[in-house]
Amino acid sequence: MICRFLEQEVAPHYDTWETAGEVPRALWQRMGEAGLLGIDMPDTLGGAGADFTITQLAIEEISRRGFGGLASAYNIHANIVMPYLLHIATPAQQERWLPAMAKGDVIGAIAMTEPGAGSDMAAMKTRAQRTERGWQLDGGKIFITNGQVADMVIVCAKTDPSAGAKGVSLFLLDTTLPGFSRGQPIKKIGQHASDTAELFFDGIELSDDALLGEEGAGFAYLMQELPRERLGVGAQALGAIEGSLALTLDYVKERRAFGQRIGDFQNTRFTLAEVQADIEMGRAYLEKCMAQYRHGNMGPTEAAVLKLRLTEMQCATANTCLQLFGGYGYTREYPISRFYLDARVQTIYAGTSEIMKEVVARSLLGKA
Repeated sequence: MICRFLEQEVAPHYDTWETAGEVPRALWQRMGEAGLLGIDMPDTLGGAGADFTITQLAIEEISRRGFGGLASAYNIHANIVMPYLLHIATPAQQERWLPAMAKGDVIGAIAMTEPGAGSDMAAMKTRAQRTERGWQLDGGKIFITNGQVADMVIVCAKTDPSAGAKGVSLFLLDTTLPGFSRGQPIKKIGQHASDTAELFFDGIELSDDALLGEEGAGFAYLMQELPRERLGVGAQALGAIEGSLALTLDYVKERRAFGQRIGDFQNTRFTLAEVQADIEMGRAYLEKCMAQYRHGNMGPTEAAVLKLRLTEMQCATANTCLQLFGGYGYTREYPISRFYLDARVQTIYAGTSEIMKEVVARSLLGKA
């Protein structure tokens, strides 16, 4: 069903959406009608009540078909924001947001990164201060996926600037509130169909029920939900690797040089064999991590290893496969070029490769 939906509803229009810089709201609603949003949410909240692995499968399939921007947008909405609400929100908050998100009537985003604070959460400047009526939110965020179209944003803000990581709280921001604004769409080198925005909060008044979870527990919630986020990024990477290989196999079987198929040269054959071996190894580790996640014992180290290896593998594979296309690989006419451009950000968002190495190293050596 996922494949049929992508073939009918996405493939004919995706190039147009890449040019426009975002997917239309109508697509979100069609995904909702098809049951693709909230796949593993309870049916009482508009979901399908299926296993979380089906959501990962959807991400992988979207990515495998070369729809990298849509895969990122979908990952944020259905695999990150909705689980945050399911695991942390009050019943009233869940009732307000999750059924509408499952229908595609509300699009979600999460806002952590700031112009001066990417992976360094301690440098966060966005503030939420107590008021008589709730909270006042001030500050700004950057590089927010779905930011241009989001109806609800999970915002990370400092509620106690003197408490370090323990001073971070999460808020559910209705983007219709006065004081909220968006900058111009950020122009990126890849994943063009995934809109990316800078968000501004100017004295936004939030009610008490906008607080997600407990005050000061925001950093702990982020750490709790990171494994799921990185599972999605890993599934996206593996799907893209499979898609890159499929395109390349078709090309080298048809393209000829020096009197034989490109695929008959030993260099080509050995290169493709290595890609296939990487896919098998990557899938084995992804499946191991999903099994651990299901049983509640997938930790930050496993998530970091998964994210590090699969995203770096994705970039290397896209580069390797594009090379086999020769000059044609450098043209937009051949989809391998989009796989190449869409891959690059995967080693940056959801924690850079360098941060992933730090996480793994700390598990081995302790904090320096």
